[in-house]
Amino acid sequence: MVGHADSCRVWIGLDDTDNPDSGCTTATFDDLLGEISQLDNFEVIERRLVRLWPFAERRTRGNGALACILKCPKSSINILEKLLSNFFSQLVIELKIEENSLTSPALIYTLNKLNEDFYWQAVRHKVDLDKRRNSLDGVNILSLENSDWGIIGASSAMAWNPSDDSTWELISWRFPEKIGTQRKVTSSRVKEMESLHPETFVNRDPTADKGLIAPRTPCPVLYGIRGSNSQAVLSAHLWLQSQSDVEKCERYAIHRTNQLSDDHILGFSTATVLTKPVETKGAHSALEVFSNGRNITLVAFKEGGDVNRLLRKLIPGDRINWLGLESPDGSIHLERLSIESSLPRITGRPTCCNGKTMRSAGSKQPLRCLNCQKVSKKYWLYDEINLSGIELTNNWVEPSASQRRHLSKPLILGAPTSSGKN
Repeated sequence: MVGHADSCRVWIGLDDTDNPDSGCTTATFDDLLGEISQLDNFEVIERRLVRLWPFAERRTRGNGALACILKCPKSSINILEKLLSNFFSQLVIELKIEENSLTSPALIYTLNKLNEDFYWQAVRHKVDLDKRRNSLDGVNILSLENSDWGIIGASSAMAWNPSDDSTWELISWRFPEKIGTQRKVTSSRVKEMESLHPETFVNRDPTADKGLIAPRTPCPVLYGIRGSNSQAVLSAHLWLQSQSDVEKCERYAIHRTNQLSDDHILGFSTATVLTKPVETKGAHSALEVFSNGRNITLVAFKEGGDVNRLLRKLIPGDRINWLGLESPDGSIHLERLSIESSLPRITGRPTCCNGKTMRSAGSKQPLRCLNCQKVSKKYWLYDEINLSGIELTNNWVEPSASQRRHLSKPLILGAPTSSGKN
């Protein structure tokens, strides 16, 4: 252990060592911390996995960045700096980065906690690379001269300030010879794990009866288990690894995360529906509402399931609560939706003989049955909005588990609130 008088803390961040087809920043970061752990009196206090703005132009799978806090002797900082420099130099060689590559790594470290605003900017907005780079005074940056986009994610992960409600994810990695082959983590085992370890969550999509912990890409990750605390994910992992029909991992690590936090949005808003829904390309749905003093477009994707189905049932005059993310084109991509109040739906005119619908006899004239000539006061039949086939949780709907963003908070963890950091 590091003596108190001679110790200091070091924040390290890493991002953008992968691309859509290969690589894995979590595995690379674990490689780095594995080397650091070999140094005398170096202690990893906490690892962090931070998800950032879902619309970032250069994002890869999940748009995540890694960070950690180290405790080490002040007198050993130069040893750490040399290790980090050598690690990054070797990483660049291994990545074989070519011109116009989507891989743009950055390894950052500092002895001072970064401003938390760096995190909030990157989880909710597009971040200008030049501005971020120029804001990191006194921070040591290892990156390529003309390709350093990883600075944004790395610094944002380092700046994140976890709360008591932070979630945890245990990531396990495969043996090298297994990478590229089919993973042996069955949906039935994941379902059993979920039952035995209720403090874990988003393990499977019950609507499709499939597990969600194992990726479907040829990356080194075997699976990731998310839960409310570190012990919960560790216990679930140890149980899963004890099952004979589950693939064994080479290594694993536990990360504190901002997943399921809703940090990418400010909270829900109330709106009045102005137009009928229209179907857009890809069977998505959109309509206009008046919300927060302006007209905006709400978009529900086909993959949104009940969110899409509920949006299609709205009519002008309905009052709704919505929660979503503003896209670069200004429209709101819905993540959750609820009805505050709905207008009656006109179902038609009353019927008379043989179930025939009565007809209007003209302007300011009563209704008339064309069969028996019976007349009636003119009126419409109404009904409440039909929500059959739509699953409500706390009066809200959300996409299925497999279609939700890493940052989105499931309704099982509580209904949305209007709170949020501005």
